[in-house]
Amino acid sequence: MLKSSRWIREQAEQHRLLEPFIAASVRAGVISYGLGPYGYDLRLDRTYRLPATGLEPLDPHRVSETDFETRSGDAILIPPGHFILGRSLEYFRMPKMVLGLVFGKSTYARCGVLVNVTPLEPEWTGFLTISIANCGSRPAVIHAGQGIAQVIFVESADLPLMSYKDLDGKYNAQEEITVARIQK
Repeated sequence: MLKSSRWIREQAEQHRLLEPFIAASVRAGVISYGLGPYGYDLRLDRTYRLPATGLEPLDPHRVSETDFETRSGDAILIPPGHFILGRSLEYFRMPKMVLGLVFGKSTYARCGVLVNVTPLEPEWTGFLTISIANCGSRPAVIHAGQGIAQVIFVESADLPLMSYKDLDGKYNAQEEITVARIQK
């Protein structure tokens, strides 16, 4: 069942579903963020990581921290055909019967910017690592502290056989932008 703003507010205020929590939709002069009718528009932190220059391919089996450079800024420029990894300002604590689906903001999509985040699994916690790609032919500017994506919360009718926590998920409780990992 799709969860409404009432449920999101209750979970945030009583069970710390996400922090910090903005209980209204902030829209004036920014790309919107905060509580919406059936979702929550999360914000982008000002620290991001971009692939280091080089000719070696980014292979998920062999990615290391040195494959990325860390930078900070209130405005982030992404050249055409490039991507960055960002982080949400919000820290999430997903309930066991709830899945979070993340969708990019339409304002960025209309500028050729695609946002990709995998689902927030039941009992996953942490800051989201967000992949932001510029598919356009011109450089794109991304604004830290403003909306980057929307999370829709969906509750199951019954408990899953296992949660992300039960599986000892490799990205659980992440505090920083996390590059690709293969579990050993």
